[in-house]
Amino acid sequence: MIVGVPKEIKNEEYRVAVTPIGVRELVRAGHEVLVEKDAGVGSGFADAAYTEAGAKMAPAADVFAKAEMIVKVKEPLKQEWPKFSDGQILYTYLHLAADRKLTEGLLKTGVRAIAYETIETEHGHPLLAPMSEVAGRLAIQAGATHLQKNHGGSGVLLGGVTGVAPGKVVIIGGGTVGVNAAKMAVGMRARVMVLDMNADRLAYLDDIFGGRVETVLSNEAAVEEALEDADLVVGAVLLPGGAQAPHLVKRSMLKSMRPGSVLVDVAIDQGGCFETSKPTTHSEPTFVVDGIIHYCVANMPGAVARTSTMALTGATLPYGVTIATKGFEAAVREDPSLALGVNLYRGKLTIPSVAEAHALPYTPLDKALV
Repeated sequence: MIVGVPKEIKNEEYRVAVTPIGVRELVRAGHEVLVEKDAGVGSGFADAAYTEAGAKMAPAADVFAKAEMIVKVKEPLKQEWPKFSDGQILYTYLHLAADRKLTEGLLKTGVRAIAYETIETEHGHPLLAPMSEVAGRLAIQAGATHLQKNHGGSGVLLGGVTGVAPGKVVIIGGGTVGVNAAKMAVGMRARVMVLDMNADRLAYLDDIFGGRVETVLSNEAAVEEALEDADLVVGAVLLPGGAQAPHLVKRSMLKSMRPGSVLVDVAIDQGGCFETSKPTTHSEPTFVVDGIIHYCVANMPGAVARTSTMALTGATLPYGVTIATKGFEAAVREDPSLALGVNLYRGKLTIPSVAEAHALPYTPLDKALV
């Protein structure tokens, strides 16, 4: 199979979908790899490294026109939609529930699309996990920076100092993002509270953090109370199946917070879990609502592109090699986990959560494949 790796064109997205090591594995498996010129530069991978690994460098038009499978990091932007052809395989993050126009645009192309975030095994979402780790850790780093007075924040140092209490970090969601945010916040000696609806998950967090994290069963009243003295709030709620994130922090709740406090919405790719959230970029990462700083960068891991690319490729490559080697239909029929990743199949929407989010027709994958 011919595998194409285009350069990401989303604003300030420096990641690339496949590393030179990934190219070597695809070539070893008998596939041809076309990589767009300078696709890996933002992650520290020169074109020469790709050619040495066996890839052929090509302009974007050739990558899209010749490749049977396009491997990306982020969802295709509107200007990329016309480049896809009917039946072409698209393998990337999609987060369709948060974007009806993207869903409809890709349906019209007739692509066979597998979304990283909806591939699921008995242990969770293996292709979402590495970027969730990165985003969780970055959330604290970004939040701490924007708490600084020179960034418009309240001037709180999360770790405090001798004689001065540390700042309070509230993390809503105890999954992979939340755990990694808590690790960073605890490491900075902040006071950390994690809210989650699952009592078993909270018990697990109590165990692994040895009492260094406060755990609270989440409901609207508990969230509202936690925000009252919070300096940094991390929205870490990502629903399975690519569904749109719920708004757990209402605008009315912001009035109780200290001006200059920071909200970091890691769920912004899925619509955001704060009512006042809207996507931002690395160059303009924040905006202010009711005196509260909002950090809602939609591609947070892109800021640490080299680490993110290496982690992402390590997770996505095995499935990518399987798709390329067995072919799309055989691969998804043989692997139930991979089948859960299929969001679109030749003009049909094959994921129920997205169909429900946009009130669009849903076709079960087994019927679509017939």
